Amino acid sequence: MIYPFMTLEDDTVITHTEMRDDGTVKVYIETPDEQDCFHSMECFLPSYKVENIKGYTKEEVDYYLAFIKEAANLIIEFSQEGGFDHAAAI
Repeated sequence: MIYPFMTLEDDTVITHTEMRDDGTVKVYIETPDEQDCFHSMECFLPSYKVENIKGYTKEEVDYYLAFIKEAANLIIEFSQEGGFDHAAAI
């Protein structure tokens, strides 16, 4: 299952999977781009391993990785509780 986490001001969307049996959570970041359609990357928690970077500069990857590190505790919690909506009882 994939859950929405956050949409940023520039329409970047951050989603995550439910926690897998091995304790990992895949975080997916995608930003619309007029020229390339979308830029995207994947980050795996708790290792912060980044894969499948498409279109982002090194600076953008570093920015989103820092963002994920700041939000990791929430993402991991929500991944175990059915996403933000379920965890927030909305």
